[in-house]
Amino acid sequence: MHRHRRPFQRGEFKYILLHHLKEKPSYGYEIIRSLEERFHSFYVPSPGSVYPTLQMLEEMGYVTSSEQDGKKVYSITKDGLMFLEEEKASQERIQDRMKQWYNPENSGDIVQTMHEFEKLAGLFRDRVRHADTEKLSRMRKILSQAFEDISKD
Repeated sequence: MHRHRRPFQRGEFKYILLHHLKEKPSYGYEIIRSLEERFHSFYVPSPGSVYPTLQMLEEMGYVTSSEQDGKKVYSITKDGLMFLEEEKASQERIQDRMKQWYNPENSGDIVQTMHEFEKLAGLFRDRVRHADTEKLSRMRKILSQAFEDISKD
């Protein structure tokens, strides 16, 4: 079964941002890194999704921003907190889906497995450029067999 690239649907990202800002005021890059950490690098929001959503939330009155040390720091407003409270059921639905999207209990094993995959991908990128036809054929067979074995689970 293939998983979606992100653990929430269109229009739900605002809840993720508001929940983060409820925990602590942050600037855009800090939000991106914090969410990357929260999702164990399985989802990293792009600036193209974070900043427009922050701007929309600011226009809605749910977020305010101020300049601090040359950075635009966002904070949740009272209206934003009220909105989160009113939309508690939506937040719980998103959190349940996030738990189904990845298994937080196995996050350490998942991170280690992804690290091994990244090492393999790096090795493959390095070796494929210099491999002859026979070696490329062996590499394809190994990758194909690994795909078949993993996809059975």
